[in-house]
Amino acid sequence: MANLTALPAHFRWGVATSAYQIEGAVDADGRAPSIWDTFCRVPGAIDNGDTGDVACDHYRRWPEDVALMRELGVDAYRFSVAWPRVLPEGTGRVNPAGLAFYDRLVDALLEAGIRPFVTLYHWDLPQALQDRGGWPARDTAYALADYAAVVAGALGDRVRDWTTINEPLCSAWIGHLEGRMAPGDTDLALAVPAAHHLLLGHGLATAAIRAHATEPASVGVVCNLSPIEPASDRPEDVAAAARADGHVNRWWLDPLFGHGYPADMLEVYRTAPPIRPGDLETIATPLEFFGLNYYFRQRVVADPDGPPPYARQVPVPGAVETAMGWETHAAGLEQLLVRLAEEYGAGPVHVTESGSAWPDRVAPDGTVDDPERTRYLEEHLAACAAAARRGVDVAGYFAWSLLDNFEWAYGYDKRFGLVHVDYATGQRTVKASGRRYAELIRAHRSVLA
Repeated sequence: MANLTALPAHFRWGVATSAYQIEGAVDADGRAPSIWDTFCRVPGAIDNGDTGDVACDHYRRWPEDVALMRELGVDAYRFSVAWPRVLPEGTGRVNPAGLAFYDRLVDALLEAGIRPFVTLYHWDLPQALQDRGGWPARDTAYALADYAAVVAGALGDRVRDWTTINEPLCSAWIGHLEGRMAPGDTDLALAVPAAHHLLLGHGLATAAIRAHATEPASVGVVCNLSPIEPASDRPEDVAAAARADGHVNRWWLDPLFGHGYPADMLEVYRTAPPIRPGDLETIATPLEFFGLNYYFRQRVVADPDGPPPYARQVPVPGAVETAMGWETHAAGLEQLLVRLAEEYGAGPVHVTESGSAWPDRVAPDGTVDDPERTRYLEEHLAACAAAARRGVDVAGYFAWSLLDNFEWAYGYDKRFGLVHVDYATGQRTVKASGRRYAELIRAHRSVLA
């Protein structure tokens, strides 16, 4: 336990989920379709033809899931609100039944001593807004602010911690350039405006939260980042790594921290963001914290025939890889935390997602032993402590995920949970990694006592 003693006294131990991945009940109590409901109906888009229609049935089983969090001993829960559950048309009419679900959840969390961290947008754009142009349309950024005002007005008397958007990279690049996520487009001329409007929406939503929450609001944004390395010392691979860093990291961090869009990436994309006067200032609205999602580093080679940024990730020789094919590299988390603090002055930083998928098996006695995930947790928490020793204000760690869930285009085969879910019955079983996480939480608290 000695390697975690550097974690600060205010360090929050959390778990994370997202609405579409766990809630199910996609047509219950007035919820309207999202772009993921639509994308799941595209033949071949999702492994095994899976959908989020039922997922973990959290919409109905949420008291059980709050009890699981209490059993684990976490003191924070990061979850997202389903936009089409609250505003079925994306704007305008509020669905009281949808808001009531999150109202009950927040009350139960607070009663259990668990601090709610609310994410407004975790990719489930109302299909009604997609039909009006989606993220490539500027109006969607304003719609996010209107939605933020509704949710903050309803929950902001109890919720203090908010994140506006989750992983804009995935929405913009994977959803509009690579086509592997909703809405499934493959057009840079759509992706670059989508990226800008996601960031603009973040800034507008930040102001809306602060204006409508009655409790003092601590607002952040969540980005998924990766350390980027060239796979060789060839000049073309070194240049490719610089472009990949711009695409994955700097394109988001630079404007969020007031530096505008990186000039080298504007040349790479040859498509200018549709910036209007005041946009960059809105995007760079000061925040109370930054949310870092980290899963893997990237080693890249030049790929002149591929899509922007003309860099292709290649395997790391000898690496331990998860079921996703992602290298486990805890040192990359420390590296990113230090970079955020030193290069961007970010702080405090919450590790808002960190986790790993493995081919879990339920033993005959009903237990789930997952030593790889346990090791992953220990190594990445140690990386947080190492960054803290280097002066980074590491404010919390949210394990991804509380539950096995719908893993987007991968369907249900990839399991990230600290808690195993039997999708046929809904039965929850805490895995060995979840038990170990609970031990680490208790040990850290005993050091502080």
